[in-house]
Amino acid sequence: MATVIAGMTISLDGFVADEHGDYGMLYSDFAELEGPYMAEAREVTGAALMGRRTFDGAEDPDGYADGYEFQVPIVVLTHTPPAKQPKRNDRLLFTFVTEGVEAAVACAAVLAGDRAVTVIGGADLNQQLLAAGLVDELWVDVMPVLLGRGRRLFDGAPPQQLEKLRVDELTARTSLRFRVLRG
Repeated sequence: MATVIAGMTISLDGFVADEHGDYGMLYSDFAELEGPYMAEAREVTGAALMGRRTFDGAEDPDGYADGYEFQVPIVVLTHTPPAKQPKRNDRLLFTFVTEGVEAAVACAAVLAGDRAVTVIGGADLNQQLLAAGLVDELWVDVMPVLLGRGRRLFDGAPPQQLEKLRVDELTARTSLRFRVLRG
């Protein structure tokens, strides 16, 4: 089965968004990430997995096919698929899975082939994946900001033993990569 890579950008105090849902301070360097960092993420990703809230965060879901940074099949975990299927292209298509997180990962793994399933955004989805024991690697970027309150990435996550794979200094952020140890 494909490697499942979860994680996202957090503040130094562990939040993915402030108490108002704003995450702008965590991505102030987004344009600077183009280059080796994003190239590597794209290279390893065979399919993406996202939650419905992340999918709905796009102003126009058809825009994913035109310019999204991951031009791969995208599996969306949802209770209710959208009434209209979003635009697709020869690399990016959407599959909406309503049968739970395990089914979503299984679908994404098939679509990923011999490459990884990369989780795109969503603290809730990351938490569900960790709780179900479906995460193989955590890629967590830490931005040097303190949000004080908001939505935490790892609230409710079960205890996990991790093995550090690497630490990279990028722009203002520090990128941490871990393998999730089982057993």
